[in-house]
Amino acid sequence: MAIFKTLFDTYNWDDTLKSIFNKTTAEVRQALAKEKLDLEDFKALISPAAKPFLEQMAQKSSLLTKKRFGNTIQMYAPMYLSNECQNICTYCGFSMTNKIPRRTLTDPEILKEVAFLKKKGYDHILLVTGEANQKVGVAYLKNAIQLIRSQFSNITIEVQPLDQEEYELLIENGLYAVLVYQETYHRDEYKKHHPKGKKSNFDYRLETPDRLGKAGIHKIGLGALFGLEDWRADSLFTALHLRYLQKTYWKTKYSISFPRLRPHSGGLEPKVAMTDTDLVQLICAFRLFDEDIELSMSTRESEIFRNHIVHLGTTSISAESKTSPGGYTLEKESLEQFEISDERSTEEVVAMLKSQGLEVVWKDWAQFESVHPS
Repeated sequence: MAIFKTLFDTYNWDDTLKSIFNKTTAEVRQALAKEKLDLEDFKALISPAAKPFLEQMAQKSSLLTKKRFGNTIQMYAPMYLSNECQNICTYCGFSMTNKIPRRTLTDPEILKEVAFLKKKGYDHILLVTGEANQKVGVAYLKNAIQLIRSQFSNITIEVQPLDQEEYELLIENGLYAVLVYQETYHRDEYKKHHPKGKKSNFDYRLETPDRLGKAGIHKIGLGALFGLEDWRADSLFTALHLRYLQKTYWKTKYSISFPRLRPHSGGLEPKVAMTDTDLVQLICAFRLFDEDIELSMSTRESEIFRNHIVHLGTTSISAESKTSPGGYTLEKESLEQFEISDERSTEEVVAMLKSQGLEVVWKDWAQFESVHPS
């Protein structure tokens, strides 16, 4: 069976970036006039030629989002289980070379964090760890999911890439979705930012969504970390990856996230800056490219920016996020993966959303009736 890498290897980064920058005003107009867009249309919408059409893109994006999702927005919360990590990543506070205190939550500590989030109303949770197979491997993740699955309708993980059979085991025990960001699709730049650890294997990470699709996961989240390389090329390869997965694993749902580099312990300045206007353009381009795709916005972004983009295509949003293990309830230490930007409470974010006429959704459906403990 073919995998995405086979398709990916037929593309050249420099040629792809050049083709985006060569898009014309006429091609942008053609893309805006179409109902079903292809990758060439997506290139046009993320190109510099589309900048003068941003207001038109935003209006169409808003209409398509309301048509498909109504005036709703899904709330979710990340919960960091561990900051142990065996990788060196230049942009991450958890990188093994950073001299920070390390912590992995125990069962009682996990339940304490869960109790806090449940009081806030959350029913969708994202479990996050560093990549440390010995301390937070499949057995640890399985236990954590079993421990909390009665508390949440959806459990998502953002952890180290796993093998297909390992995903199958976690799915059997209540796993709903997996977020796995390629970080950058530029092979050489990827190696520069991941010089040591299992994460340095570009191909193994690239093939992770294929393993997830074969395992029968309900939802896969894709994305790139903007700032490591040119955001336009990384976004095009994300769209290419999305289209391949949708055709190959058509029973699976998909989401896109838009993380930009944020300050952290160790620090890394973006190689290619992505402005707020650039990010708005990209969010709208993805909505026009696929009106069914879920688009997520985290607290990496500022309060002002998040206030202005909730009607432009976003379908899920986090609030009051802590990026350290035990960050909601345990003693505060410098354990963070990165600094958040929107530090408002859940209640403040909910009030903002409601003031803009949006219905806040905490739970859309529950899958656990059919799940049996192993």
